[in-house]
Amino acid sequence: MSEDSLPYPAPEGMHQAPLHNLDATDLRILRLLQHQAKVTNKEIAAELGLTASPVYERIRRLERTGVIRRYVALIDREQLGLRLLVFCNVSIKEHARPYILQFEREIQTLPEVLECFHTAGGFDYLLKIVVPDMNAYQQFLVQKLAALENIGRVQSSFVMDEIKHNTQIPI
Repeated sequence: MSEDSLPYPAPEGMHQAPLHNLDATDLRILRLLQHQAKVTNKEIAAELGLTASPVYERIRRLERTGVIRRYVALIDREQLGLRLLVFCNVSIKEHARPYILQFEREIQTLPEVLECFHTAGGFDYLLKIVVPDMNAYQQFLVQKLAALENIGRVQSSFVMDEIKHNTQIPI
C-alpha cells in the first residue's frame, strides 16, 4: 500500500509548518491510518522506511495527545435498512446556557442522530439523522425530537442521493 496510491494524497501547500508538533512522518502515518485503520505498525514502518518500534511510539503519542481519537469500522447504513438520511435544522426557544446544555444532553441520547452541530445563522443546530424510511422519520420527529422541551422550529431536508461521503481529514 503506497501512500501515492491513497485516494487522497496530501493536498499541495497544506501544512507547510507542523501542526500541533506534527512532522511529515506523523502526517504520513495519519494519512495511512485514515485510509486503512487496520494497517499494522509493521506495514506502516515498511511504507515509511522505519522500524516498527518508532512507528508504534509515534502512534501511541498521537493517541495520547488526542490527534487520533479512536478507530472505527465504517458501516454501510443502507445494508442495515437505514435508507433515509435527513439533515434537520433545529431552533430552540430559549438561548440561556441551561437550556442550551439541556438540549445538547438530550440530543445525545437519540441514537437516530448521528451528528449534531451548533451553528450560526437561521437555525441553532444541524442534525444528521438516519432512519429506515419516511414513516420512521415521522415517528422520530413526533415522539422524540418534538418531545424535547425547548424545541422551537424544525426544518428537514431529505437526501435523494449521496454524491460524496468521506471521513478522511485532508492532511
